[in-house]
Amino acid sequence: MIAKMRKLSLDWEAEHPYELSAAMAAPQMGILKRIIIVRDDMENKDKATFTALINPSVIKAEGKVKKDYEGCLSVPSIYGMVPRASKVRVKALLEDGTEVRIKATDELARTLLHEIDHLDGVLFIDHIKNDRDAFYKMNDKGDLEPVDYDKEIAGNKKLWGEE
Repeated sequence: MIAKMRKLSLDWEAEHPYELSAAMAAPQMGILKRIIIVRDDMENKDKATFTALINPSVIKAEGKVKKDYEGCLSVPSIYGMVPRASKVRVKALLEDGTEVRIKATDELARTLLHEIDHLDGVLFIDHIKNDRDAFYKMNDKGDLEPVDYDKEIAGNKKLWGEE
């Protein structure tokens, strides 16, 4: 299952030249297990290795809340400026059963919080649902541009289902 997650993550990345696949949660593949994979080096697309975290849980989220861009394989072509804690402590098991405790900041903290949200049925768009200025789309040059909230976000059944 973890190998399939890694493969799907890299296959997605191959189809998106301006993006890096940072992580994935098992529920994104329809697998209802508390497993996430996180890329080992988020600065280098050529280093395509991931660490699997099993049953991860947030021990503490703290630090300044910062807004930054997030995208998601589960929400194709929509990006958001999402507020998240800048520091997080996470407890999980590695593939071999070793318990780890991770102290993460900034991008890694954001990534861990994003993926653990998936395990709890939460998407990044749920954090910004009512923020009219938080939604973006990527243009064909790889730049993010604001979207018209009323036309593309509010009432969008693909994003929000039947409300």
